[in-house]
Amino acid sequence: MKVLVVDMTHGGLLISSEFMKIPGTEVLALDIYKSMDPLRIEELKSKGLTFLESLDDIKEYKNQIVESDLTIVAPVHCKLDYDVTLSHHEAVGYLLNDRINIPIIEVTGVKGKTSIVWMLKEIFKDSNPLVLSSLGVEVVEEGEWKVLKRDISITPASIIEAWKLSEGYERGICIFETSLGGTGLADVGILTNLAEDYPIARNSRTASEAKRQIFKSKAVACEIESYNSKYSEFYGKTNTFGNSTNTKNSANLTASQIQFGFDKTNFQIDIVDFKTSNQQILNESFEVSTFAPAPIHITNVLAAVCASLTLGVSIEKIREGLNNFKGVKGRTSINEQDGIRIIEEINPGLNVTSVKKAISMAKNMDSLGVIFGGKYGVTCEEIDEESVSDVLEGIDEDIPLILVDKLGASVKNIIKRNSIYFNDLDDAMETIVDKNLKNVLLIYRSNFSDLKNR
Repeated sequence: MKVLVVDMTHGGLLISSEFMKIPGTEVLALDIYKSMDPLRIEELKSKGLTFLESLDDIKEYKNQIVESDLTIVAPVHCKLDYDVTLSHHEAVGYLLNDRINIPIIEVTGVKGKTSIVWMLKEIFKDSNPLVLSSLGVEVVEEGEWKVLKRDISITPASIIEAWKLSEGYERGICIFETSLGGTGLADVGILTNLAEDYPIARNSRTASEAKRQIFKSKAVACEIESYNSKYSEFYGKTNTFGNSTNTKNSANLTASQIQFGFDKTNFQIDIVDFKTSNQQILNESFEVSTFAPAPIHITNVLAAVCASLTLGVSIEKIREGLNNFKGVKGRTSINEQDGIRIIEEINPGLNVTSVKKAISMAKNMDSLGVIFGGKYGVTCEEIDEESVSDVLEGIDEDIPLILVDKLGASVKNIIKRNSIYFNDLDDAMETIVDKNLKNVLLIYRSNFSDLKNR
């Protein structure tokens, strides 16, 4: 069998190395983004990996063999002029299918993935979960969380890396955050939302098409509006969640009697015609208390509960896990500095929808200042400066707006409302202290690890 793996930048190298372990398999690789060190390429060639120079070389190999014998593996965001046999997600599913024999939850979607994974960490902590998120690979050792690797990508190949890193540790369940779809390995796949259905593969596809892969999971927990708009044909395996009561079909999981708080929010979860993996149908309600300071966080809670109930977790265990959840450091978290409450929204995937929701969360707070900015090139998806400037223009003029870093500099040249610009985030925070404000909303596009020592 000949396998061509395309894209070494987003996990293809690891996928290639796993295919090379299969007897009788010749593996070809295409570094389509030319990101690899030439010395590393030569080293891998010496170990038996054949590198193609360009897409044109595929024609040569296709002419030498029966076309059906060439398996082309490429990520969903990569556009080729050839039929792709397996996406990177599907290849990971193929490679690990006989190696993982414990339950798996996969989480994909535009927003909320990491927060949902961290809620599931607390709910399943006693089950010794192996956790992969954009913040790292973790296991439980002697009742405490142990980080095996920090700041890992969430490309599907990272699932292979997480599984290998965790060898030797007790593992009772896998909780994997994955970009743009699922591998088909999951007992429950979660689709958080389609907050922005952005184009991929040189505008030939959309994110919603790629995320359809999550429905290869045995069961799926899907946000209700996304389900109704794109995926309703998967009715038999799907439970839905969401707060909207205006949709054509109401969700299986909704929230009511919500009492918001910055530290704890109390609300009731209502369950209607909910399908579990052991063929039960649930219709009941129960109360929870957890960190969920805004409506988007309520939706994230519902997603975590949806997956947990599907796997048969008891309501009491879900309550306990959610009560222990304190937010994700940097994503949405509450801190205090010099007597000022800081609501942090720090996210490498920050987009216009995120900014809208963050501002909505804080708009009724007294003595508020807003810091906005961040970096480019943190993820493949960049932010629309024009649209985000329109959102920032809508902030009340009485609220100080401070722009920082490269993203802030771009917005400064577009926005018309009063604002202050600083190159450095620390200088922005000092200005906030000088203004004697009680609350600060920090919206920053970055990996949290880049800021944690500020």
